[in-house]
Amino acid sequence: MNETRVAELVRDATAAPSMHNAQPWRFRYSRGNGTFRLYADFGRVIPHADPDARALHLGCGAALFNLRVAAADAGCHPQVALLPDPQDSTLLATVRLTAPTGGDVALALLYPAVHERHTSRYPFAPTEIRPNLRAALIEAARREGAMLDFPSAWHLRWIEELAEEAGARDLTDRDRDADLARWTRIGAAEADTATDGVPDYAFGPRKRGGRAPVRDFSGGRPTAGFGSTAFEDEPHLALLSTDGDGPRDWLCAGQAMERVLLLATLEGLATSFSTEALEWPDLRWPLRDPSSGAGYVQMMLRLGYGPKGPRTPRRPVREVLVTED
Repeated sequence: MNETRVAELVRDATAAPSMHNAQPWRFRYSRGNGTFRLYADFGRVIPHADPDARALHLGCGAALFNLRVAAADAGCHPQVALLPDPQDSTLLATVRLTAPTGGDVALALLYPAVHERHTSRYPFAPTEIRPNLRAALIEAARREGAMLDFPSAWHLRWIEELAEEAGARDLTDRDRDADLARWTRIGAAEADTATDGVPDYAFGPRKRGGRAPVRDFSGGRPTAGFGSTAFEDEPHLALLSTDGDGPRDWLCAGQAMERVLLLATLEGLATSFSTEALEWPDLRWPLRDPSSGAGYVQMMLRLGYGPKGPRTPRRPVREVLVTED
Protein backbone atom coordinates (compact mmCIF):
# COMPACT_ATOMS: atom_id res chain seq x y z
CA MET A 1 0.00 0.00 0.00
CA ASN A 2 1.48 3.36 -1.02
CA GLU A 3 2.09 6.20 1.42
CA THR A 4 -0.75 8.31 0.08
CA ARG A 5 -3.26 5.54 0.73
CA VAL A 6 -1.83 4.88 4.18
CA ALA A 7 -2.19 8.58 5.04
CA GLU A 8 -5.80 8.56 3.79
CA LEU A 9 -6.65 5.63 6.06
CA VAL A 10 -5.18 7.40 9.08
CA ARG A 11 -7.03 10.60 8.16
CA ASP A 12 -10.24 8.56 8.19
CA ALA A 13 -9.32 6.99 11.54
CA THR A 14 -8.69 10.37 13.16
CA ALA A 15 -12.13 11.67 12.22
CA ALA A 16 -13.26 9.81 15.36
CA PRO A 17 -14.53 11.67 18.43
CA SER A 18 -12.48 11.93 21.61
CA MET A 19 -13.02 13.59 24.96
CA HIS A 20 -12.58 17.36 24.53
CA ASN A 21 -11.26 16.54 21.04
CA ALA A 22 -7.87 15.77 22.59
CA GLN A 23 -7.12 13.20 19.83
CA PRO A 24 -5.02 10.94 22.08
CA TRP A 25 -3.69 8.57 19.43
CA ARG A 26 -0.58 7.80 17.41
CA PHE A 27 -0.17 5.39 14.48
CA ARG A 28 2.76 3.48 13.02
CA TYR A 29 2.52 1.63 9.71
CA SER A 30 4.92 -1.17 8.74
CA ARG A 31 5.24 -1.57 4.97
CA GLY A 32 6.81 -5.01 5.29
CA ASN A 33 3.76 -6.72 6.77
CA GLY A 34 1.00 -4.21 5.99
CA THR A 35 0.23 -3.61 9.66
CA PHE A 36 -0.87 -0.52 11.56
CA ARG A 37 -0.07 -0.12 15.24
CA LEU A 38 -2.31 2.13 17.30
CA TYR A 39 -0.72 3.76 20.35
CA ALA A 40 -2.20 5.80 23.16
CA ASP A 41 -0.75 9.28 23.57
CA PHE A 42 -0.94 9.57 27.34
CA GLY A 43 0.33 13.13 27.15
CA ARG A 44 -3.17 14.00 25.94
CA VAL A 45 -5.13 12.48 28.80
CA ILE A 46 -7.61 14.80 30.55
CA PRO A 47 -6.05 14.65 34.03
CA HIS A 48 -8.96 15.52 36.32
CA ALA A 49 -11.98 14.32 34.32
CA ASP A 50 -10.27 11.14 33.07
CA PRO A 51 -7.56 10.19 35.58
CA ASP A 52 -7.60 6.47 34.72
CA ALA A 53 -7.55 7.16 30.93
CA ARG A 54 -10.85 5.34 30.40
CA ALA A 55 -12.15 8.03 28.04
CA LEU A 56 -8.79 8.10 26.28
CA HIS A 57 -9.21 4.41 25.46
CA LEU A 58 -12.77 5.03 24.23
CA GLY A 59 -11.50 7.68 21.82
CA CYS A 60 -8.74 5.41 20.57
CA GLY A 61 -11.27 2.59 20.18
CA ALA A 62 -13.41 4.88 18.03
CA ALA A 63 -10.38 5.72 15.88
CA LEU A 64 -9.64 1.99 15.59
CA PHE A 65 -13.18 1.34 14.37
CA ASN A 66 -12.90 4.12 11.78
CA LEU A 67 -9.66 2.53 10.56
CA ARG A 68 -11.46 -0.79 10.20
CA VAL A 69 -14.26 0.86 8.23
CA ALA A 70 -11.83 2.73 5.96
CA ALA A 71 -9.78 -0.43 5.36
CA ALA A 72 -12.91 -2.37 4.41
CA ASP A 73 -13.94 0.43 2.06
CA ALA A 74 -10.47 0.22 0.46
CA GLY A 75 -10.98 -3.48 -0.23
CA CYS A 76 -8.95 -4.89 2.66
CA HIS A 77 -9.80 -7.01 5.68
CA PRO A 78 -8.67 -5.40 8.96
CA GLN A 79 -7.35 -8.20 11.17
CA VAL A 80 -7.32 -6.68 14.67
CA ALA A 81 -5.47 -7.69 17.84
CA LEU A 82 -6.22 -5.70 21.00
CA LEU A 83 -3.51 -5.04 23.60
CA PRO A 84 -1.04 -7.34 21.82
CA ASP A 85 1.95 -6.59 24.09
CA PRO A 86 1.41 -6.95 27.87
CA GLN A 87 4.71 -5.12 28.43
CA ASP A 88 3.66 -2.01 26.50
CA SER A 89 0.51 -0.33 27.81
CA THR A 90 0.73 2.34 25.10
CA LEU A 91 0.26 -0.21 22.29
CA LEU A 92 -3.51 -0.57 22.12
CA ALA A 93 -4.01 -2.52 18.92
CA THR A 94 -2.51 -3.86 15.72
CA VAL A 95 -4.44 -3.90 12.46
CA ARG A 96 -3.06 -6.12 9.71
CA LEU A 97 -4.56 -5.56 6.27
CA THR A 98 -5.33 -8.82 4.44
CA ALA A 99 -7.57 -10.01 1.62
CA PRO A 100 -11.23 -9.03 2.11
CA THR A 101 -13.82 -11.37 3.59
CA GLY A 102 -17.59 -11.41 3.35
CA GLY A 103 -18.01 -9.77 6.73
CA ASP A 104 -16.24 -6.61 5.59
CA VAL A 105 -19.20 -5.43 3.50
CA ALA A 106 -21.14 -4.30 6.57
CA LEU A 107 -18.14 -2.23 7.68
CA ALA A 108 -17.64 -0.66 4.25
CA LEU A 109 -21.29 0.43 4.13
CA LEU A 110 -20.62 2.72 7.11
CA TYR A 111 -17.80 4.59 5.37
CA PRO A 112 -19.89 7.53 4.03
CA ALA A 113 -20.64 8.53 7.63
CA VAL A 114 -16.99 8.70 8.77
CA HIS A 115 -16.55 12.34 7.79
CA GLU A 116 -20.23 13.27 8.12
CA ARG A 117 -20.45 12.43 11.82
CA HIS A 118 -19.97 15.53 13.97
CA THR A 119 -20.99 16.15 17.56
CA SER A 120 -24.10 18.37 17.70
CA ARG A 121 -24.51 20.50 20.83
CA TYR A 122 -27.85 21.94 19.70
CA PRO A 123 -31.42 21.17 20.77
CA PHE A 124 -33.08 18.22 19.05
CA ALA A 125 -36.70 17.91 17.93
CA PRO A 126 -39.15 15.90 20.06
CA THR A 127 -39.55 13.40 17.20
CA GLU A 128 -39.44 9.79 18.39
CA ILE A 129 -36.71 7.46 17.17
CA ARG A 130 -38.57 4.63 15.50
CA PRO A 131 -38.34 1.22 17.23
CA ASN A 132 -36.62 -0.57 14.33
CA LEU A 133 -33.86 2.06 14.29
CA ARG A 134 -33.36 1.71 18.03
CA ALA A 135 -33.10 -2.05 17.54
CA ALA A 136 -30.51 -1.57 14.79
CA LEU A 137 -28.42 0.70 17.03
CA ILE A 138 -28.62 -1.85 19.86
CA GLU A 139 -27.47 -4.56 17.45
CA ALA A 140 -24.60 -2.36 16.24
CA ALA A 141 -23.29 -2.10 19.80
CA ARG A 142 -23.76 -5.83 20.39
CA ARG A 143 -21.63 -6.66 17.34
CA GLU A 144 -18.72 -4.92 19.06
CA GLY A 145 -19.24 -6.63 22.39
CA ALA A 146 -21.18 -3.87 24.17
CA MET A 147 -24.75 -3.23 25.32
CA LEU A 148 -26.84 -0.21 24.33
CA ASP A 149 -29.92 0.65 26.37
CA PHE A 150 -32.53 3.38 25.95
CA PRO A 151 -33.67 4.18 29.52
CA SER A 152 -37.19 5.42 30.05
CA ALA A 153 -39.59 6.51 32.78
CA TRP A 154 -38.06 6.79 36.25
CA HIS A 155 -34.65 5.48 35.13
CA LEU A 156 -34.39 8.27 32.57
CA ARG A 157 -35.35 10.85 35.21
CA TRP A 158 -32.73 9.39 37.54
CA ILE A 159 -30.03 9.66 34.87
CA GLU A 160 -31.00 13.26 34.17
CA GLU A 161 -30.70 14.06 37.87
CA LEU A 162 -27.23 12.48 38.04
CA ALA A 163 -26.14 14.48 34.99
CA GLU A 164 -27.50 17.66 36.56
CA GLU A 165 -25.62 16.94 39.79
CA ALA A 166 -22.39 16.41 37.83
CA GLY A 167 -22.87 19.67 35.95
CA ALA A 168 -23.39 21.54 39.21
CA ARG A 169 -20.20 20.06 40.65
CA ASP A 170 -18.24 21.03 37.56
CA LEU A 171 -19.22 24.68 37.96
CA THR A 172 -17.37 24.94 41.26
CA ASP A 173 -14.50 22.52 40.61
CA ARG A 174 -11.28 24.33 39.73
CA ASP A 175 -9.62 21.19 38.43
CA ARG A 176 -12.41 20.54 35.89
CA ASP A 177 -12.25 24.21 34.96
CA ALA A 178 -8.54 23.78 34.28
CA ASP A 179 -9.31 20.83 32.00
CA LEU A 180 -11.74 22.97 29.97
CA ALA A 181 -9.30 25.87 29.77
CA ARG A 182 -6.64 23.50 28.40
CA TRP A 183 -8.86 22.00 25.72
CA THR A 184 -11.18 24.79 24.58
CA ARG A 185 -10.33 27.40 21.97
CA ILE A 186 -12.08 30.75 22.43
CA GLY A 187 -11.81 33.65 19.99
CA ALA A 188 -11.02 33.63 16.27
CA ALA A 189 -7.27 33.69 16.82
CA GLU A 190 -7.44 30.32 18.60
CA ALA A 191 -10.57 28.72 17.17
CA ASP A 192 -9.74 29.28 13.51
CA THR A 193 -6.19 27.95 13.74
CA ALA A 194 -6.61 25.11 16.25
CA THR A 195 -5.74 21.53 15.33
CA ASP A 196 -7.23 20.01 18.49
CA GLY A 197 -9.58 20.87 21.35
CA VAL A 198 -13.12 22.25 21.12
CA PRO A 199 -13.36 25.61 19.29
CA ASP A 200 -15.98 28.07 20.48
CA TYR A 201 -17.95 27.77 17.23
CA ALA A 202 -18.72 24.16 18.26
CA PHE A 203 -19.88 24.94 21.82
CA GLY A 204 -23.52 25.33 20.87
CA PRO A 205 -25.94 27.56 22.81
CA ARG A 206 -26.18 27.60 26.58
CA LYS A 207 -29.11 25.65 27.96
CA ARG A 208 -32.07 27.71 29.12
CA GLY A 209 -34.52 25.10 30.29
CA GLY A 210 -35.18 21.51 29.27
CA ARG A 211 -33.93 18.25 30.74
CA ALA A 212 -31.36 17.27 28.12
CA PRO A 213 -27.89 17.02 29.71
CA VAL A 214 -25.61 19.51 27.92
CA ARG A 215 -22.10 20.61 28.90
CA ASP A 216 -21.31 24.33 28.97
CA PHE A 217 -17.89 24.33 27.34
CA SER A 218 -17.47 28.05 27.99
CA GLY A 219 -16.94 27.36 31.68
CA GLY A 220 -18.62 30.69 32.36
CA ARG A 221 -16.24 32.56 30.08
CA PRO A 222 -17.78 35.03 27.63
CA THR A 223 -18.36 33.75 24.09
CA ALA A 224 -19.97 35.61 21.23
CA GLY A 225 -22.86 34.71 18.97
CA PHE A 226 -24.54 31.71 20.60
CA GLY A 227 -26.82 32.99 23.35
CA SER A 228 -29.09 30.53 25.15
CA THR A 229 -32.09 28.40 24.26
CA ALA A 230 -34.34 25.64 25.57
CA PHE A 231 -33.32 22.03 25.02
CA GLU A 232 -35.43 18.85 24.96
CA ASP A 233 -37.84 18.09 27.77
CA GLU A 234 -37.80 14.42 26.75
CA PRO A 235 -34.26 13.73 25.54
CA HIS A 236 -33.42 10.47 23.79
CA LEU A 237 -30.52 9.15 25.86
CA ALA A 238 -28.72 5.85 25.39
CA LEU A 239 -26.31 4.16 27.78
CA LEU A 240 -23.43 2.13 26.33
CA SER A 241 -22.15 -0.53 28.73
CA THR A 242 -19.69 -3.41 28.88
CA ASP A 243 -19.45 -6.46 31.15
CA GLY A 244 -15.98 -5.49 32.38
CA ASP A 245 -14.22 -2.24 33.13
CA GLY A 246 -10.60 -2.50 32.02
CA PRO A 247 -8.58 -1.27 29.01
CA ARG A 248 -9.82 -4.05 26.71
CA ASP A 249 -13.44 -3.30 27.64
CA TRP A 250 -12.86 0.42 27.05
CA LEU A 251 -11.43 -0.26 23.59
CA CYS A 252 -14.42 -2.48 22.75
CA ALA A 253 -16.75 0.23 24.03
CA GLY A 254 -15.05 2.85 21.86
CA GLN A 255 -15.53 0.67 18.78
CA ALA A 256 -19.15 -0.01 19.70
CA MET A 257 -19.76 3.69 20.30
CA GLU A 258 -18.40 4.61 16.88
CA ARG A 259 -20.35 1.87 15.14
CA VAL A 260 -23.53 3.21 16.75
CA LEU A 261 -22.65 6.80 15.86
CA LEU A 262 -21.88 6.02 12.21
CA LEU A 263 -25.10 4.06 11.76
CA ALA A 264 -27.08 6.82 13.48
CA THR A 265 -25.50 9.39 11.15
CA LEU A 266 -26.41 7.34 8.07
CA GLU A 267 -29.98 7.16 9.35
CA GLY A 268 -30.26 10.94 9.69
CA LEU A 269 -29.81 11.26 13.45
CA ALA A 270 -27.77 14.00 15.08
CA THR A 271 -25.55 12.74 17.88
CA SER A 272 -23.96 14.12 20.99
CA PHE A 273 -22.42 13.00 24.27
CA SER A 274 -23.10 13.54 27.94
CA THR A 275 -20.05 12.52 29.95
CA GLU A 276 -20.16 14.70 33.06
CA ALA A 277 -21.75 12.04 35.29
CA LEU A 278 -19.27 9.46 33.99
CA GLU A 279 -16.40 11.66 35.18
CA TRP A 280 -17.40 11.35 38.86
CA PRO A 281 -16.96 7.76 40.16
CA ASP A 282 -19.74 8.09 42.72
CA LEU A 283 -22.16 9.22 39.99
CA ARG A 284 -21.03 6.84 37.25
CA TRP A 285 -21.92 3.66 39.18
CA PRO A 286 -25.59 4.59 39.81
CA LEU A 287 -26.13 5.26 36.08
CA ARG A 288 -26.59 1.51 35.57
CA ASP A 289 -30.07 0.11 35.23
CA PRO A 290 -30.80 -0.78 38.86
CA SER A 291 -33.34 -3.41 37.86
CA SER A 292 -30.62 -5.53 36.21
CA GLY A 293 -27.45 -4.11 37.73
CA ALA A 294 -25.60 -5.33 34.65
CA GLY A 295 -22.42 -3.95 33.23
CA TYR A 296 -20.37 -0.80 33.54
CA VAL A 297 -21.63 2.34 31.80
CA GLN A 298 -18.94 3.65 29.45
CA MET A 299 -20.78 6.38 27.55
CA MET A 300 -24.05 8.28 27.52
CA LEU A 301 -25.25 9.32 24.06
CA ARG A 302 -27.86 11.96 23.22
CA LEU A 303 -29.58 11.18 19.93
CA GLY A 304 -32.26 12.95 17.95
CA TYR A 305 -33.29 14.88 14.90
CA GLY A 306 -31.75 18.31 14.73
CA PRO A 307 -28.91 20.42 13.36
CA LYS A 308 -25.72 18.62 12.49
CA GLY A 309 -22.73 19.82 14.46
CA PRO A 310 -19.87 21.73 12.80
CA ARG A 311 -16.65 20.04 11.78
CA THR A 312 -14.03 20.35 14.51
CA PRO A 313 -10.29 20.53 13.85
CA ARG A 314 -7.97 17.55 13.47
CA ARG A 315 -4.23 17.29 13.79
CA PRO A 316 -2.36 16.88 10.50
CA VAL A 317 -1.69 13.25 9.62
CA ARG A 318 2.06 13.90 9.65
CA GLU A 319 1.82 14.58 13.41
CA VAL A 320 0.18 11.25 14.25
CA LEU A 321 1.61 8.80 11.69
CA VAL A 322 5.04 7.25 11.30
CA THR A 323 5.72 4.90 8.38
CA GLU A 324 8.51 2.36 8.55
CA ASP A 325 9.86 -0.56 6.53
